[in-house]
Amino acid sequence: MSSKGGGPALSRRSYRLASDMDKPKVAGFVNEKLLSDYLHHVFSSSKPSQPVAAFRKQLTFQDLGAHLERLLCEGEPAEDSRDLAVDGRLGPPTVVLDHTSGFEGLLLVDDDLLGVIGHSNFSSIRATTCVFKGKWIYEVLISSQGLMQIGWCTLNCRFNQEEGVGDTPDSYAYDGNRVRKWNVTTTNYGKSWAAGDIVSCLIDLDEGTISFCLNGQSLGTAFSNIKIGPGFAYFPAISLSFKESVAFNFGSRPLRYPVEGYMPLQNPPAADLLKAQRLLGYVKNVLSTRIDVQEGKLVEKECSSWQLQGEPTVLVTLAHIFNCFAPLMCKVYLVEDVLMNFLLGILEGGGSVDEHPLIQQLLDLFWLLMEDYEVNECLKQLMMSLLRAYRFSPIIPDLGFQIHYLRLTTAILRHEKSRKYLLSNVLFDVLRSVVFFYIKTPLRVKEAGLEELIPTTWWPSRFDKEGKDEREPREESAEERLRRRAYERGCQRLRKRIEVVEELQVQILKLMLNNKDKGTGEASRYIFLNKFRKFLQENASNRGNPTVLCPPEYMVCFLHRLIIAVRSYWDEGKRKTPGTISSEEAYVPPQLFYNGKVDYFDLQRLGGLLSHLKKTLKDDLASKANIIIDPAEIMATSMDDLDEDEESGAAQRPFGAAAMGGALARPSWLSSPTLGRANRFLSTAAVSLMTPRRPLAPPEKVKVRTLAVEQRTEEDIEGSHGNDGLLLGRPSEEPDQPIAEKSLLEILDGIVMMYNLSVHQQLGKMVVVSDDVHEYALALKDTDEKIARCPARRQDILEELQKSQKVFAEKLNHLSRRLAWINATIYSKEKMLDVYWLLRVCIRTIEHADRTGSLFAFTPEFYLNVAMNSYSALKNYFSPSNSMEELPGYEDTLTQLAAILAKHFADPRIVGTDIKDSLMQALASYVCYPQSLRAVERVSEEQRVAMMKNLLAPYEQRPWAQTNWILVRLWRGCGFGYRYTRLPHLLKTKPEDASLPSLQKPCPSLLLQKHMAELLRQDKEMAASFLNSVLNQLNWAFSEFIGMIQEIQQAAERPERNFVDTRQLKVCATCFDLSVSLLRVLEMTVTLVPEIFLDWSRPSAELLLRRLAQLLNQVLNRVTAERNLFDRVVNLRLPGLESVDHYPILVAVTGILVQLLVDCESQGVSRAAAVLLSDPCFQLHSIQHLLGEREPLCAAAPPPHADRKHFSLHTYTDYISAEEQQKVEQMLSFLTEESKQAAASAAPTSEEDLCPICYAHPISAVFKPCSHKSCKACINQHLMNNKDCFFCKATITGVEDYSKPASS
Repeated sequence: MSSKGGGPALSRRSYRLASDMDKPKVAGFVNEKLLSDYLHHVFSSSKPSQPVAAFRKQLTFQDLGAHLERLLCEGEPAEDSRDLAVDGRLGPPTVVLDHTSGFEGLLLVDDDLLGVIGHSNFSSIRATTCVFKGKWIYEVLISSQGLMQIGWCTLNCRFNQEEGVGDTPDSYAYDGNRVRKWNVTTTNYGKSWAAGDIVSCLIDLDEGTISFCLNGQSLGTAFSNIKIGPGFAYFPAISLSFKESVAFNFGSRPLRYPVEGYMPLQNPPAADLLKAQRLLGYVKNVLSTRIDVQEGKLVEKECSSWQLQGEPTVLVTLAHIFNCFAPLMCKVYLVEDVLMNFLLGILEGGGSVDEHPLIQQLLDLFWLLMEDYEVNECLKQLMMSLLRAYRFSPIIPDLGFQIHYLRLTTAILRHEKSRKYLLSNVLFDVLRSVVFFYIKTPLRVKEAGLEELIPTTWWPSRFDKEGKDEREPREESAEERLRRRAYERGCQRLRKRIEVVEELQVQILKLMLNNKDKGTGEASRYIFLNKFRKFLQENASNRGNPTVLCPPEYMVCFLHRLIIAVRSYWDEGKRKTPGTISSEEAYVPPQLFYNGKVDYFDLQRLGGLLSHLKKTLKDDLASKANIIIDPAEIMATSMDDLDEDEESGAAQRPFGAAAMGGALARPSWLSSPTLGRANRFLSTAAVSLMTPRRPLAPPEKVKVRTLAVEQRTEEDIEGSHGNDGLLLGRPSEEPDQPIAEKSLLEILDGIVMMYNLSVHQQLGKMVVVSDDVHEYALALKDTDEKIARCPARRQDILEELQKSQKVFAEKLNHLSRRLAWINATIYSKEKMLDVYWLLRVCIRTIEHADRTGSLFAFTPEFYLNVAMNSYSALKNYFSPSNSMEELPGYEDTLTQLAAILAKHFADPRIVGTDIKDSLMQALASYVCYPQSLRAVERVSEEQRVAMMKNLLAPYEQRPWAQTNWILVRLWRGCGFGYRYTRLPHLLKTKPEDASLPSLQKPCPSLLLQKHMAELLRQDKEMAASFLNSVLNQLNWAFSEFIGMIQEIQQAAERPERNFVDTRQLKVCATCFDLSVSLLRVLEMTVTLVPEIFLDWSRPSAELLLRRLAQLLNQVLNRVTAERNLFDRVVNLRLPGLESVDHYPILVAVTGILVQLLVDCESQGVSRAAAVLLSDPCFQLHSIQHLLGEREPLCAAAPPPHADRKHFSLHTYTDYISAEEQQKVEQMLSFLTEESKQAAASAAPTSEEDLCPICYAHPISAVFKPCSHKSCKACINQHLMNNKDCFFCKATITGVEDYSKPASS
């Protein structure tokens, strides 16, 4: 039934009988006496003295209107008494926040002037009404648990960005974030609050006291002896920091926790309330009374069995009631207090929602007998009240409140017409309906009843050296085992209760995703889909403005419920259409990414901007996907990108955005929809379909409707005859088979986007509780050990330790129960399977998109991000309670992801630097863990070799540090003394995070080392350029490191107190770590392919060996010299330089030298020794230093400090094997002998014959055509990077050997 329009005079339908001529007709429904009895029964008076039936005036429909009016006026307060101001209160009768003059700072205030968000450092606002006498109360609904001060202030209080409510003499506040009360000074008070709590603020101006309640529980008197009397009136007020949000209830809605004797600041609508309750009583009378026409009597029956069957008497009676009842149901107070409680009462009997059809019948009645605008307002207010009640209900052990409100929400959404109205206009536009899918985490476990539910607590009690739980079931004591099992049983009980709530939430989503309810217009699913896309757009485009985003904790729960609902419909479709794929094999087909049917807003694609891709790949789109882009449309999008910064005008926005002007958008979960940018791509794209049947003729363009998200219909999404809908433009690589209903594909795409927007971040955030349990368990274990060691005579120490023990145990009891809740709601096995399913969806989507060749560039970046992040979440966040190894098909999935990382980390189709870095980091992390490294080894040989080839590309002009790190991880465990997890000098310190990739045990890959060796052996040019770049980077990194430690040393030696910049320390440590890792890559290369340096028939081999020797000698000399700079900085032990030590760098250098001078064949050893000894920087004592042998002191030098320990490889027996030590001794004796011989045979060289560049080697090369000369080492090194002559800048075309002619 359509609404009568939106004008000011909304006409009502008249159900009253118009004239006496209709009398016989009415009486024909039932006989007049029975009708009169029925009406008297339904409309029974509230007066105690009722006339007996025989003397009652006969009642007909003609008299019913006047009779009903008289009944409703009974007991109503007189007109003049209602208008009197309440004694003790000043201000307008409707109490709201004073948004005109009563605020300080920047705030976002809701449309109804009751919700507020802080938008500056510390903003304050007060209400429009104050009180000076009596007892008063108002409630504050806490939406975020951050820094806020809530209470009362006088008109004279002046606030600023630093001082708020409670910081001035006549203002008083409670702060549940810091658990304190404020009135200039501050003291401890109350309990901590959490989002979803309700704070009641009470003021007694007769006694002069202020007190507060949290969720109905009194926190006690906060302030007494406050100033009262003439000149003192108190306003409700709040100060809140940036992003914090609350909503006030001054009495416009029923108080959730009324307190006897205290009045709300705003009077309840007493007269309307009385009327509404009476009218509802009359409705109940109709529902519970049946007219037995045959017997001529009225029969009592159960309300729950009533049905709307079109009986004229009943309908006309109800029409009279609704004539008065309908206008009242547009008022929020009455909807919440009367209607919602009545509907909740219907469901109180328990059982499934299906067993209570009365709510469906009543909603039918609403749509039949109320104007459409009245039903719309009533349903809107009802859903707002339900959502508020659900969100701000306290957690109790059986989650009874949450279940209660969700059951009613489900019952209402079962009604088709109501559901479609709510989906179209309320659930996403006015409300943040995702709140219905959220289960809040209790901050106070005692009040939530978790102590009764989980009476026994447990936490890990055995730890290894690095602090990880090393518990094995067989190691547990009997008592520990009993405790653990009792705790697990408690967790299981909790999980079952939470599952009831989750099941109801899934039911709600399934109702919204119903696509069979087409009887009253568009199916619910397509309304939901368009709203869902808009919701995603709002959250994607406002990522920098937290006040308008959906909170991530809501997103996590919404994601899981949506996955279950979508998979349910997906598999249902599979059963009905056997040709489609199951949800286990779900993926998003690649054509969604380029055919313009789905809007990706401004999200980055793998190949860059969409407008750029459409220009550069338009021919590929035409040939591969039969999609032609209109040249005018390309021009339009290009211009659009140019004007992107200036498009804030109304032309690019939906209607209504203009009304906002330059005002800040309000958050949707508090108020009206956020008015964001219009969907440019979908509204401007001109995508058309090429018909391939006539290839010789010019392609015929068939225009496809490209509508804004809100305007799309079922046909636009699902398609129809000859129209593929969302799957327009299928590439030939895609199988020609139906996947699933196309609407489900778009929702699946939205789910992946949701995970990327905020879900992954939130999953990482909630791990902190588990980390806290771990920290406190370690602290408790440490305290227990100290108590055991404490001497009996030191009772004072023992008492302090016992106090600490008690505090840690109490905290652990609290945290372990809270962790049980978080594990049940966020990290359960079922949630892990959801994230795993999402990972597999992304992997399959990327694989399908990859097959399309160049069109892969259209894939949104977030698919690769979600693939990497979901794997990271499964590995790091869901353990130890759930293990990734237990997931079905785990190894195959790891291999598929490894193949994606191996292929795409250097994919030229991917241009974004951020996504390329993320891929490189993911691969670096992947090779650190044995299971994932084995997965990389399982990918096809062709992909493995291609990956290694990309890793061995020269380091210039690309981010090389991660590449180098990957190569190092493949080697770690094979190198000289390179089997450690943590450096020897750091073993006694606690790692910041033992799960970091860098702290994993070595797991080298011999297979990938083999591929690397083959590539370097076969491709001589690549090998030379790769090693040249490694040596260049080593030279840079070590030089930077030395320069920085010089600055640090100078700062440390200054007499005035200096603080070294932490950033400088971090960069210094990074340069050191890079130097070590580059040395390890050189060690790996020398070990695997020694001929690169020692086979001088290869071009550049001699040069590479000379450069290597030069760098090794520099490193050794800098690090091993007595009382040198390196020594002094290491001994400072500055925070941030923990990794800087002798061991890692000297052992890496030793590994290279041992490989060259001991492990190679004899010709190579002699070449290496000759080059090393001929380097001017070579000093034998640097090699002797490795074994702790010191250079002899000169006479003038002071003796070394007695306590000073010298570095020696002999002291690291746990890290360096006896065989390795023996090789070092062998190398030292060999070099000692060789250096003696070299010194004896060295002929003096005149200065004229030395290379004019390095002055270290004799001239041995002449350049062509300019004939300038130098040694071979200098010119070869120069020619690797430059072709110009050192001296004349002529281009060198060749280099010839030069030998000095014999003198005559």
